Amino acid sequence: MKDINSNQFKVKQPIQLQNIATTLDLEASKKKIENELEDVCEDLAKIQNAMYAHGKYAVLICIQGMDTAGKDSLIREVFKELNARGIVVHSFKVPTELELKHDYLWRHYIALPARGKFGVFNRTHYENVLVTRVHPEYILGENLPDVKDLSDVNDEFWNRRFQQINDFERHIAENGTIIFKFFLHLSKEEQKHRLLRRLDKPEKNWKFSPGDLKERKRWDDYQFCYQDALNRTSKPHAPWYAIPADDKPTARYIVARILLDTLKTYKDIKEPELDDEIKANLESYRNQLKNE
Repeated sequence: MKDINSNQFKVKQPIQLQNIATTLDLEASKKKIENELEDVCEDLAKIQNAMYAHGKYAVLICIQGMDTAGKDSLIREVFKELNARGIVVHSFKVPTELELKHDYLWRHYIALPARGKFGVFNRTHYENVLVTRVHPEYILGENLPDVKDLSDVNDEFWNRRFQQINDFERHIAENGTIIFKFFLHLSKEEQKHRLLRRLDKPEKNWKFSPGDLKERKRWDDYQFCYQDALNRTSKPHAPWYAIPADDKPTARYIVARILLDTLKTYKDIKEPELDDEIKANLESYRNQLKNE
């Protein structure tokens, strides 16, 4: 099976999405890739257990992508080996009335993982520079004091919002959160195939929405917004990874490997050692239990 390097997917300089591949041949069968994924996930679970006991880092995993990019199934397959007590998944939908009474980052901030835990954002704070940029009329619903009409949702507005997001991520990174941001890079042709599959298979009909076709017509607008977001906000402390997503097993394996390879570099993450006094008396404690 072809080896991969996390750095080959990391956005380290300005990119053009049209030049980034949506496929990657791992030179292995689907079964082989799935078996390798299982092994990686088991190793991830060991790191999670150590991190939970260590209690000094949190891990935030942000997953973005066009409709049908495979976000839900990736979360299911990559994190299924992790202990449920140590991972929380948040799927962010249209903001509620309460959420709109706060700034746009509020609902994300209160959902951040505690130290020792993994948090997964299925769609993220980046929706606020993606879908709202394609549909700037949504900004009016935030009732911002400096936005009277759509003319105020201009380049200066988006520049400020990108800076706010960068500041937010820098702040949490400096306070112990390890940030991963994955963009599932799907081709337009593959999206068409997956939408047709939702229509053709009765058991998948529930996943289809006519709105999917409406948004698909704005494909080029979304690609521009994703590209701009990746280029403006991929930082050493909060890097973006552009993951080829036309093949789901391959995408899942790449994401899992990036997580594992990166977390293994944190050599200080380990289970705490027992107090010397407790360690010296382990045999005594064992005998107490045996002799009850």
